[in-house]
Amino acid sequence: MSSDFKLEGVKGHEIEDPEVGSPNGIHNILAERRTMTLSDRLFRGNRAGHGDTISFSPSDGNEKHGHGSAKKSGPLLSGTAYCISSCSMILLNKVVLSSYNFNAGVSLMFYQNLISTVIVVFLGFSGVVTVEKLNWKLIKVWIPVNVIFIGMLVSGMYSLKYVNIAMVTILKNVTNILTALGELYMFRKHQNQKVWTAMFLMIISAISSGITDISFDTVGYAWQFSNCILTASYSLTLRRVMDEAKKYTRSGSLNEVSMVLLNNLLSLPFAAFLIILFDEWEYVINADVVKLPAFWVVATASGLLGLSISFTSMWFLHQTGPTTYSLVGSLNKIPISLAGLVLFRVPLSLPNLFSILFGLFAGIFFVRAKMT
Repeated sequence: MSSDFKLEGVKGHEIEDPEVGSPNGIHNILAERRTMTLSDRLFRGNRAGHGDTISFSPSDGNEKHGHGSAKKSGPLLSGTAYCISSCSMILLNKVVLSSYNFNAGVSLMFYQNLISTVIVVFLGFSGVVTVEKLNWKLIKVWIPVNVIFIGMLVSGMYSLKYVNIAMVTILKNVTNILTALGELYMFRKHQNQKVWTAMFLMIISAISSGITDISFDTVGYAWQFSNCILTASYSLTLRRVMDEAKKYTRSGSLNEVSMVLLNNLLSLPFAAFLIILFDEWEYVINADVVKLPAFWVVATASGLLGLSISFTSMWFLHQTGPTTYSLVGSLNKIPISLAGLVLFRVPLSLPNLFSILFGLFAGIFFVRAKMT
């Protein structure tokens, strides 16, 4: 049994857009690569070397039983961890931005990305994960991706502040449409008829949801559509840059942890510049909300959960595969949307509820269509 874990046959199994408010959407792109060796490239531990085989003698019945149990529980545990991380992070970001009425989205992004950077660097130094050594050539290639990444995060923060979670989830379906159009133009990648049908349903659901949204906010919708454009641009640009970036690494590859570090670390000086440019630092210093310990607990927790999405998604992909990962990611939008409606007491009309449910169905249909 090879020690490498490879995602074979990934081509054609596209993953949906990055999580709402997630600081790291890289795992969605990596899941599309034809082959990946997540276990060898990312995590170090007691495992066989490349190409080694592991054999069991008849006397190893207990070991086989233990391995079988772990194999059965692995997908359930990893899938549960991924769903909990995703749901919790989105809800906590909404709490920080709306319930606490925090009006410094760039500062919140800076704080969350700083947390991610510190943790990844610590894990790298302690040998838990493998991180590529950064160099100027690699950074120079990655800057265009990082600029779009920052825009994606900032627009996502502000859209989540003004628009309820369910509507953000539905409107983010537009990202899939823009990405498909971008793939057709940039990579000459054609989609099947079912995919275009699913995207047509997404357009209908987005329009009908917006029309029937009682709490419609023009500013929030503008931020959200900007986020859709930036998220699609990030996805398409990342696919082009990844292969180029590998040329400037020692190993000749660039794993997800290294890309997470690149995105979060490089975003800090840009974010600091924006904080000064928009005078957010003055707001943060004088705001009463930053004096509340509970606010910092929630803000820190949302940052930790944002990073945990990257690791739990890698774990889930390792245990299952891109098909299951795609479907679970799409189904996970249902509890997120419902929780957002209930917890934040969103004013809701019956037509709007049906539009939201229709949009969630269209998202699931889209994933299924991509699998065929």
